[in-house]
Amino acid sequence: MKPGLGTQLRHLLELLDGAVEDAYALAGMHYRPRYTPVMRALIALEPSTIGQIAESAKITQPAATQTVALMIKEGLLVSESGPADGRQRLIRLSPRGRAILPRLRECWKATQMAADSLDASLPRPLSQSLDEAIAALDVESFGNRIAKARLKLPSALPPVGKATVKQRNARTGKDAAKRKLTTAA
Repeated sequence: MKPGLGTQLRHLLELLDGAVEDAYALAGMHYRPRYTPVMRALIALEPSTIGQIAESAKITQPAATQTVALMIKEGLLVSESGPADGRQRLIRLSPRGRAILPRLRECWKATQMAADSLDASLPRPLSQSLDEAIAALDVESFGNRIAKARLKLPSALPPVGKATVKQRNARTGKDAAKRKLTTAA
C-alpha cells in the first residue's frame, strides 16, 4: 500500500532535517533546523515581536512562540519589554546568537547548494512542486478538499466530533497564510 501524502511529507522532512541537523553538528554548532526561519526573520528585522517573526517566517504564532522560547533557553535570543508597552516582548539575537551567524550562513549556503543538487537530480524540481502546492492550497485549503471528497463517498457518515473544520480553525486562529510549508534549511 502506498503511503499517504502526510506520511510522505513527514518522511521527506525527517530525511532533510536530519541531514541538516547533522551538518550543523559537524560545524560544531548546537542548532536545530527549526530555528532557521526565526533567525532569518530576525536578521531581516531586529528587534521583532513574536507576531512579526511568525509573519516573516511564514509559521503560525504558536510555532513562533514555542521556537523563540527554545532559542531563548539555549541562549541564542533575548527577550525584552517594548518601549511603549511593557507587556509587548521584543526579540533580538543574543551575543551568542550573533556570534554563530558566520558559521550559520556557511551552513545555509551549503544546504542551499545541496537543495539545488537535489532539484537538479529530479525530473521536476521539488522546490517548484512545493511552491505550486502551497499556491494551490492558498486557493482552496486541504480541509475544503477533504470535505468535498467526503461528499462524493457513497456512504458518507456524519462527523463524529463536535467542532466543524471552520469552528476548529477559528478556535485555533489558523488561516491559509499561516499554513504555508516552510523549509527548515
